[in-house]
Amino acid sequence: MALVFATTPDAPVSCALQVSKALRSHPEVQVRMGIHSGPVSGITDVNDRSNVAGAGINLAQRVMDCGDAGHILLSKHVADDLEQYRQWRSHLHDLGECQVKHGARVSVVNLYDDQFGNATLPRKFEAAQKHQARVRRAGVAVGLLVLAAVIAVFVFPSRRPTLSPLAIAEKSIAVLPLENLSDEKENAYFADGIQEELLTSLSKIKNIKVISRASVMQYKAGITRNLKDIAQQLGVTNVVEGSVRRSGSHVRVSVQLIDARADRHMWAQNYDRTLADSISLQGELATAIAAEVGSTLSPQEKARVEAKPTNNATAYDAYLRGRAFTARVQLDAPNAQGAIRSYQEATTLDPAFTLAWAYLSFSQAQDYWIGHDPSSARLAAAKDALDHALELDPNLPETRLALGYYLYYGERDFNGALAEFQRAEEGLPSNVDVIKAIGLIERRVGHWDEAIGRLRRAVELDPRNIDAFATLAITYTCVRRFHEVHAIADQVPAWDPTNAFALRIKVNAFFATGDLNAVEPLLENPVSKANPLLGGRQALFRRDYLTAINILSKGVADKLDDRYEQLLFMLGLSQQRSGDVAAARTTYQTAVQHFQHRLENARPDSPPEAELRSGLGLAYASLGEKTSAVAEVQRALAIHPSSKDALDGPTNEEAMARVYALSGDADQAIPILTHLLQIPYSQALTPALLRLDPMFDPLRNDPLFQKLAVSEASK
Repeated sequence: MALVFATTPDAPVSCALQVSKALRSHPEVQVRMGIHSGPVSGITDVNDRSNVAGAGINLAQRVMDCGDAGHILLSKHVADDLEQYRQWRSHLHDLGECQVKHGARVSVVNLYDDQFGNATLPRKFEAAQKHQARVRRAGVAVGLLVLAAVIAVFVFPSRRPTLSPLAIAEKSIAVLPLENLSDEKENAYFADGIQEELLTSLSKIKNIKVISRASVMQYKAGITRNLKDIAQQLGVTNVVEGSVRRSGSHVRVSVQLIDARADRHMWAQNYDRTLADSISLQGELATAIAAEVGSTLSPQEKARVEAKPTNNATAYDAYLRGRAFTARVQLDAPNAQGAIRSYQEATTLDPAFTLAWAYLSFSQAQDYWIGHDPSSARLAAAKDALDHALELDPNLPETRLALGYYLYYGERDFNGALAEFQRAEEGLPSNVDVIKAIGLIERRVGHWDEAIGRLRRAVELDPRNIDAFATLAITYTCVRRFHEVHAIADQVPAWDPTNAFALRIKVNAFFATGDLNAVEPLLENPVSKANPLLGGRQALFRRDYLTAINILSKGVADKLDDRYEQLLFMLGLSQQRSGDVAAARTTYQTAVQHFQHRLENARPDSPPEAELRSGLGLAYASLGEKTSAVAEVQRALAIHPSSKDALDGPTNEEAMARVYALSGDADQAIPILTHLLQIPYSQALTPALLRLDPMFDPLRNDPLFQKLAVSEASK
């Protein structure tokens, strides 16, 4: 029998304990249980009966197959989650790996104490241990098959909770910022570039965990460092420290590798090179560090790590400057332009410099995507640089990565981009940029569980990067797993107490679940008071329209970036509901003019155009101009349909539902809302939001809408 839980992470375990305790009175009933957390789908079988299926069920059964009667076995996936609950930790007993169907191996944990479960080593593991002993004694390999008979099977797939404490890998490294000892302080970019290249070289080695640059930059060179604390915070065993001194064409790089747990220096080396000779230095450093931490490079890894990117020292210097710009956490327009100019200089000096062409293409495609330069000329320049890289070395991982970004950012070919990112990962297995890129694309193609797995891995490799946490939290919001959203947001203040993201994500998660009382204390934070969108939304949802008008009017007057459009709609709605129809009409007309102006400069048939047309449609609907409103959103749906983008496409469907709701057209609005509550997407509409949002007030008296607003459809 399979039982599926979609509530709290420990619900299936609690149920398993109750079953185990009850069965003590019925020894004739021989039951074993397996628990896993993974994707489960409702299906209809050949007899037209409801059933469940999916990878979560399959793996739970394989975990169960490793046990005997009385055992409650967990996948390591679930056990890692339970580690965050104090009451379960003492009951988790790691058994190691078990071979299951098709030769696959699963990591299994036994759950027991003196009141429940079975403390006896499962026969499969006992047999495997004996088998290993015989192999050691006899030096031969023996096949093994153990079968276990059961009367009933319980499988408990549950939703995966937030990040749990992970065991620190032995082969894990953080390369801290290298100190710039050059007399010319403008050479600081050279030390930054060397660090970035070393990180990239290490990320080419499959079995080494390498922390991303963004997470190590807070531990700046020149300050007092507690390496043991740093290693604990970053989840690594080893730390690399060092310095770079450059004088003219002479370079001196000093590096030391430290076992941070024991505060023990494992290896240190000084390298005195000319600028030309330093081109291959990062590969040498990565090879030496890998050997010291016990990693043996495959021939392919060694070739990738030690490959010399160029023979032109001046071009390499320009390239390092570009890498330093690219690696900066704040990729504003000046930094983006600095990176592009540096890579252009490198490719001019050495037209055969494949890496420089690849990063030039990436930087230009990113500049286009972010909106620093959304022109067709910028996109064409990205394509030209990409073509050079592909012609020079199409198999270079960075070339495949650049192609993936061009397809993603430029062509919005998500499936094509995913294939290229996966190819890049083969050569850059520990590169957080590749891993995150795959996670981002998997959201676009609707592979939500896979996306979450990738983005969790990105957070593991980038544990002090707000953007990594934000991306994961937003993805959990898309699938309406608000428990995980709160847990992620709770982790951020521990190392960034004033972070606005953590506060905003918690407030929005409480809105999505309808808990306005929980929002109140959060709005007392000075950071939240500076965000009129949060306070205005709370007042609007509480139907305190005068307070909402006061808060939102100030935000509209300040024209706060991308929030301006949301503020306009909320202000108009508050004015309308308070009875000031004339003021509301003026606000909505301002919104119409705003969207029309922006559409004049939008790239035709682009997702940004679709977003603007949806906004214009809502503004028309707010003014009572239903025909114009529906026409605009229909154009948005044609430009950017959900079938081409599972993440943002449905937002245009939601805009259409809101247009019909504002028009009081329940027959058209409710089928769309019903569909939206069943799918993940970036807006993640919930029943609670249907109850709270005054925009849906024209539908309040419709019985079908009332049913949706109190449903658990979002689960």
